[in-house]
Amino acid sequence: MSIWHVYILHCGDGSLYTGISPDVEARLEAHRGGKGARYTRGRGPLELVYQEAVGTQAEATRREAAIKKLSREQKSELIGTGSKL
Repeated sequence: MSIWHVYILHCGDGSLYTGISPDVEARLEAHRGGKGARYTRGRGPLELVYQEAVGTQAEATRREAAIKKLSREQKSELIGTGSKL
């Protein structure tokens, strides 16, 4: 069983994208190649700013939902950048 991760990308337009994957590096390359989520297409360059090992896909989905409910300020604190993003 693979370990799933939650990740946050900082997009070129200043927005943040949160997703899940068992292989974050491969998923990041998919995003950069236009094969990832529709949201990230045309929003490059994309920078991986946060990654968290979670466990199962179900746990990663729950954690992703919790992160998506956070304010931008709270996400910045989670990432460790304060309010710089």
